[in-house]
Amino acid sequence: MNKKVLFVLTSHDQLGNTGLKTGFWTEELAAPYYALSDKGVDITIASPKGGLPPIDPKSEDPSSQTDATRRMDKDAVLMDKLKNTTPLSEVKIEDFDAVFYPGGHGPLWDLAEDKISQQLIVDFYTSDKPVGFVCHAPGVLKDVKINGEYLVKGKNVTGFTNTEEDAVQLTDIVPFLVEDMLKKNGGIYSKIEDWNPYAVVDGTLVTGQNPASSEKVAEELLKLL
Repeated sequence: MNKKVLFVLTSHDQLGNTGLKTGFWTEELAAPYYALSDKGVDITIASPKGGLPPIDPKSEDPSSQTDATRRMDKDAVLMDKLKNTTPLSEVKIEDFDAVFYPGGHGPLWDLAEDKISQQLIVDFYTSDKPVGFVCHAPGVLKDVKINGEYLVKGKNVTGFTNTEEDAVQLTDIVPFLVEDMLKKNGGIYSKIEDWNPYAVVDGTLVTGQNPASSEKVAEELLKLL
């Protein structure tokens, strides 16, 4: 498959004022990366600041490892891409067929407020190019509007649930709750049992509920491509 997909990662590494670190969630990069690259998709990784994005340390716990993350750890090509992510300001939408945002808590602070990211999503979406988000990444749609209306308004969407946020004890730390925001902005939000794989497709918009949903989102993007 001769397609090019842009992955956008967070550059934010502070978990609010807790003094703890955050970043992107490794499984949410690794699983979709291989689901797409194994089918011949060419993947470029970008981030607001460029360079090496921060990894959420909790996603490196042994309990969080999957076949995809173990493969990533030994993958020199992917590791090199990670060390040298493209600054978002240098991305040209015409170079890509789709965009995908992995989660982790980091995006709630930087990408959710990033004007370049917001415009990028609008440009992909209005060019009929698939846009995918998983877990906390649907949070980056918070201020994305098309013709004055929230992009998610009237769209079927999912994202990290309030009960999943409760389970990781960060409800009072995050700047906003993904589930609440999607509903507030007019999204038709749905979910299944916590921590189970679930992805929702509405036209070219694909959203996934949690880390376990990341490969599912990639598979849906693949179908759209």
